[in-house]
Amino acid sequence: MKAILVRGSGDVGSAVAHTLFGAGYAVFIHDSPQPTATRRKMAFCDAIFDGVAVLEGVNGKHMINLSEITAHLALHDLIPITSIDLAILISSFRPDVLVDARMKKHEQPEIQIALAPFTVGLGPNFIAGETVHAAVETGWNEAMGKVLWQGATRPLEGEPQKIAGHARDRYVYAPVAGVFQTTCRIGDRVTAGQKVAKIGDSSLHAPISGIIRGLTHDGVPVALKAKVIEVDPRGEPSKITGIAERPRRIALGVLEAIRQKSPL
Repeated sequence: MKAILVRGSGDVGSAVAHTLFGAGYAVFIHDSPQPTATRRKMAFCDAIFDGVAVLEGVNGKHMINLSEITAHLALHDLIPITSIDLAILISSFRPDVLVDARMKKHEQPEIQIALAPFTVGLGPNFIAGETVHAAVETGWNEAMGKVLWQGATRPLEGEPQKIAGHARDRYVYAPVAGVFQTTCRIGDRVTAGQKVAKIGDSSLHAPISGIIRGLTHDGVPVALKAKVIEVDPRGEPSKITGIAERPRRIALGVLEAIRQKSPL
């Protein structure tokens, strides 16, 4: 079966899977059993916690049975999302394309060029032609969404894009490693300084006033300095759901790469 495996169920990986699904490809997503993604209303990752998730009219369903995944890839009725061991998944399905959309900005991803006939890496720390077959730029600059066929992607750059005058100051990062605990929900309105969550004995507060756009799922272990909360100062509910501009542009870059070079 011709299939595309996307690693990562966050907003970027989900946008990639959504775009490829819409283009007619059989696509499935792999992630850890407890993903730390924050923009969960802009992604499929909540399917891992809740069983199902919907993103812009496309259903995602968590599956741990190989035959169930196979059936739905053939039906092309939804996007299977699984936390089955990656090695088992690759050996069982032998995907024609693998896309690493985990966006591990501060870590060096493993060499994946041998995991599938065509591999694509998103963001910093990939080398097209060496660690993956192709790479896609993901930073907020004129190259965002550009496909590289040779050489390294740009290193992690600067500040996040400003929203209503706020950039990095709208995020909260884990001050310690531990289990993230919260009773808040994405979409809740908060004021600056309001307690939103805790990790162990450390309380985490809203950095600015606005609406919660990003929030790691309650009960998930997080690493030191992991991004766990994002507050959108615009306070508009429509801005916290669906596929945002950046993930969509990155996804279109992946689609371009696959159409040019993949065996599908």
